[in-house]
Amino acid sequence: MDPTTARQRFHDDLLSRHLKAIFGEVEAASLQHLRQHLRWVEIAGGDTLMHQGEEGDSMYLVVSGRLRAYTRGDDGSERLVGEMARGQTVGELSLYTGEPRAATVVAVRDSVLVRLAKSEFTQLLQSSAQVSIVLTRQIVHRLKGEGRHNTHDRPVAIGLVPITAGVDPAAFAAGLSAQLSERLMASTGHGRVRVVGGADIGAALADAGVSLDDADPEAQAEASRRVALLLDEIEATHDVVLLLADAAPSAWTQRCCRHCDELLLLADATQPMALHATEERFLMHRPPRTEVAEILVLLHPADLRSPRGTAGWLARRPLAGHVHLRPSLARDMARMARLLTRTGIGLVLAGGGARGFAHLGVYRALRERGIEIDWVGGTSIGAVMAAYVASDQSLDTVMANARRAFAVNPTGDYNLFPLISLFKGVRLRGVLRRAVDELTGFDADIEDLWKNYHCVATNYSRACEHRIDDGNLVQALLASISIPGALPPVVRGGELLCDGGTFNNFPVDVMRSMRGVGQVIGIDLNTRTAQAGFEAIPGNISLWRDRLRPLAQRRYRVPLLPTYLMTVTALYSMSRQRQAQQNCDLYFHPALERVGMLQWQRIDQIVARGYAHAKTVLAAMDARQAAQLGVARADDAPP
Repeated sequence: MDPTTARQRFHDDLLSRHLKAIFGEVEAASLQHLRQHLRWVEIAGGDTLMHQGEEGDSMYLVVSGRLRAYTRGDDGSERLVGEMARGQTVGELSLYTGEPRAATVVAVRDSVLVRLAKSEFTQLLQSSAQVSIVLTRQIVHRLKGEGRHNTHDRPVAIGLVPITAGVDPAAFAAGLSAQLSERLMASTGHGRVRVVGGADIGAALADAGVSLDDADPEAQAEASRRVALLLDEIEATHDVVLLLADAAPSAWTQRCCRHCDELLLLADATQPMALHATEERFLMHRPPRTEVAEILVLLHPADLRSPRGTAGWLARRPLAGHVHLRPSLARDMARMARLLTRTGIGLVLAGGGARGFAHLGVYRALRERGIEIDWVGGTSIGAVMAAYVASDQSLDTVMANARRAFAVNPTGDYNLFPLISLFKGVRLRGVLRRAVDELTGFDADIEDLWKNYHCVATNYSRACEHRIDDGNLVQALLASISIPGALPPVVRGGELLCDGGTFNNFPVDVMRSMRGVGQVIGIDLNTRTAQAGFEAIPGNISLWRDRLRPLAQRRYRVPLLPTYLMTVTALYSMSRQRQAQQNCDLYFHPALERVGMLQWQRIDQIVARGYAHAKTVLAAMDARQAAQLGVARADDAPP
C-alpha cells in the first residue's frame, strides 16, 4: 500500500478514537456532520499554528504530535503556558468568547491536526444539542481552570541519546522499560512500553526497499514518510515508546531527536563533559520554541558517596533538568520511571526552627514503609532537613550528622551591638558547612545532590519569593534560613536574600509545579501563636522577675525577642496553611506546641515526636493513598 494512503487511513482511525473519547455517545448523525466539516492540517516541527492577538477563526484537534502554547507579557517576555498532545483541542475558547487568540501555539514536532472553521462550529452548535453541551462543558472547565493544558504532560515518545563513551543505551532502555511498565500498570492499569532502535526501523524500511541513509532526495522523502507512519502506529498502541538513538549522529538519531516528546541525554559521569557530536549537530541550533525538553541523565557507580562537578555538565547545555542515577540500583531506575510518568513523589518540609528535627522522624517512618522520595524542597530549617533527604544517605548517617552538627547552638553568637541582626550568623554558617562537608565529602552544590532539590528564600531586593535550585548548597541553606532581624541576609547574584518563611513557609505550591511530580507529601510545623492573658506588655524589670520564677508560676507568656522574630516573619505564610494543606496528597502535622524554636539540644526528643506522629498517620492511610505512594495497605506493611 502507498505509505501516504496508509498514513491517511491510520490518522482517520486515530481521529475516530479521539472524537469518541471527547463526544462519547453523541448521535452518529451529528458526528458524521462534524467529520464532514473537518479539514486536515499537517504542521512541521517549529511552525506556528496561531499567533497571540490574532482573530480566532477556527479550532483544532490534535490527531498526532505535540504543540506548545506561549503567552507574551507587556514587558515582551514569553512564558510557556501549556502543551497539547494527541486527543486535545486547541483554540476553541476564542470561538466562544469572540476575543483574540490568548496564546501563540507552535508545533514542537511534526504534527497532524484537524481544523473546524468558526462558521461550521456555530452551525454545529445550533444543529446538535448534544455536541453543544459537550463543547460548552469543555469551555466551562477551561475557564474555571480545570481543563488547562499541563505544561508537563506525560511524554509518550522518549528519546534515549548517549552523549559519552561508556554508556550502554540498550541495557539502560531494558531496565527503564521494565520500571516504566510496572509504574504505568500501577497508575493506569496497563503498561505497554516499546523500545524502538535503529535496527528495527532499518529492517522495516528494507522490506519496502528504502533507507533513511539513502542519498537520493526522493528516496529519503519516501523513507521519512514510512518512518513517520511506523512511529505513529507504534505510539497509538503503546503508553510509552523509547526511541533508542545511535551512538553517532546518524539519520535515525536525527529522527529520534525530532520525533520525541522528551529527550534523555545519557552520560557516564566519569567521562569528559564536552558536547557530543549528536548534540552539536542536532540539538544546539533548533528553531526557537521547538526545543524538546532535554533531561541530562548522569550515570554513576552504585558505591559512589555523592556526585561531583554537576554544574559543569549543566552549563554546557540548554537543559530542562537533570537526574543522577545509579543504573545498577533498581530504586534509582524506579525513580526515573516515576518522574517520566509524572507520578513522582515530592516531599515538602516547612520551616519552624528546632521543631524542624521532626522532619527526620517523619522521613524515617516514610522510608520504613517503603515510600521513596523523588524530589524534595523546603523552607528555612525545612530546607536544611530537605538537603539531608536529597543526599540519599542512610538514616543512621543522617541522624549522626545532624546530632554532631547541631551539638553547637547555631543561634548562640549574639551581636553585642546589633546593627543588621541579633545573631552574627557565624556559628550557623559553620554548622551548615561542617554538615555538608561531612555528608558529601566536599563543599557541594545543590546540583550534586542525588535527588532533585530546591529551597525557598525571600528576595529582599525584589520583594518576592525566590526558589533556589542551583549553586553552592551552604549559601542556599543560609539564604533560606536567615530570618530578618535575627540573622544577616545573604548576598547572591548581587541581591539580598533572607528566610523564605516570610513569603512561603510551607511551599507545597512550588513542589506542585516541578516536572515529574504527581504526589506531594507535606510536613507542616505550624503551631498556634501565644495568647496574651494580660492587658499590656509589662516592662523589662517585671519580665526579668517573672522569668526567675518556676515555669508553672510565671504570669507572662510572652515570646522573647529571638522567638518573636522567628515567628512574626512567618505569620503571612501561616495564614496560607489551610490552602497548602489541601494541596497535599499526604499531610503530616506533628504536635510540637511545647517545643521551643531554639531548643536545638532536644533533637532526639523532637525526632521521636515526628516519628510517632508519622506512624499514626501512615497506619490510617486508605488503599488509594497507599497505592498512589507505591506501598501496600497500612495493615499489610512490614513492621
